[in-house]
Amino acid sequence: MQIPIRAIFVFHTAARLGSISKAAEDLSVTPSAVSQQIQALEMQLGLTLMNKVGRRVVLTEAGERYFASITDEMERIAEATNLIRGYRSVTTLTVRATPTLSNKWLLPRLGAFLDRYPDLEVRIDGTNEPTDFKREVVDLEIRHGDGRWPGLFVEGLTEEDFLPACSPHYAPSDSLSAAELPRFRLIHSVKSQAQWPRWFALAGVTPSERWSRVSFDRSHMAIDAAADGMGIALESTLMMERELDTGRLICPVIDPPAIRLVTQWIVCPHEHLRQRKVRQFLDWLRAERAGWQARRRTAMPAVRQAGSPAQTAPAAPRQQFHPAEG
Repeated sequence: MQIPIRAIFVFHTAARLGSISKAAEDLSVTPSAVSQQIQALEMQLGLTLMNKVGRRVVLTEAGERYFASITDEMERIAEATNLIRGYRSVTTLTVRATPTLSNKWLLPRLGAFLDRYPDLEVRIDGTNEPTDFKREVVDLEIRHGDGRWPGLFVEGLTEEDFLPACSPHYAPSDSLSAAELPRFRLIHSVKSQAQWPRWFALAGVTPSERWSRVSFDRSHMAIDAAADGMGIALESTLMMERELDTGRLICPVIDPPAIRLVTQWIVCPHEHLRQRKVRQFLDWLRAERAGWQARRRTAMPAVRQAGSPAQTAPAAPRQQFHPAEG
C-alpha cells in the first residue's frame, strides 16, 4: 500500500494547530484542500481522526494515538530536509512570563537553555496580561495568579518564601524585631499576593503608627529599590535569588514569620504539550526548579528553623502542581 505522505503531513499540521483554517494558512492552500486530504487519509485508514467543533478541530482517541505516534518522525523529516538543503532548521518558541519572573529568574538561566537547544529561537514576552491561546501565538506561559484556569494544563512553578529584605547598608542582618519595622520605610508590591498587613498579623504585631511607604506595581522594581537602600521590601526568595546570593539584599528581621505561596504557574493548552519544543522547555523548567529548590534548602535553613511555621495559602492547593482537568 502506498503511504499517503502528503495527507499525513496535512493531518499533522491541522492537529498541531488545532484548526483547519490555520493549517490551510500555514500550508498556503485552501481550507477545503486541507479537509479533502484529511478525509482521504481517514478513508485509507478506516478511522475517524478528527472532528470539527466550531472553528477548531478535536482529535478522536484514534487521532490522538496517531498524532502522538507520528509527531517525532514528522519533526525529524523536517529537520533532515532542511539539513540536506544546506541550512539548519530553526523553530521559534514563544514564552509569555511576568516581567519580574522574566527579569529576575528566567533571564539569568535562559542562556543554558539556548546552548542546549541551538535549533530553537526563543521569544520572551514579558507581560502580566494572561494569554488568550485561541487568538495569540504563544506556546507556553508562566502566569501569576492562583492556579485556577479550567481547561488548561496548569503546573505550579515552585513554592516561594516571602521575607522582609533590604540592603545591608539600610539595616544589618538580624538586627530588627518585627515590631520595629513600622519605624522604617516599607516597600509595597501592589500586585503581590503577600502584603505587609498579612505579614504583621502572622508576626503578632499591630502597628501603632502609620508607616512610611513607597509602592510599585512590579515586584522587580520593589526588589531593585530595596537593593538600592530605599527601604524594606516584602518579596519572594525566588525573585530575589541573585540579590540574596550576592549579599545585595539581606533579611534584617530576627525570627521572621515566613509566608509560603505558589504564585507562578506554567500554563498552556493541553494540545501544546504534543509539541516537542514545549516538552523540551517544560522539562528544562522542571530541572531548573529542582536545582533552585535544592539550593534554597541549603541557603535558608536557619530562617525557616528560627522563624514561625510557614503559612501556605489556601489559594495554592497541592493538587494544582499536576495538570488541571480539561
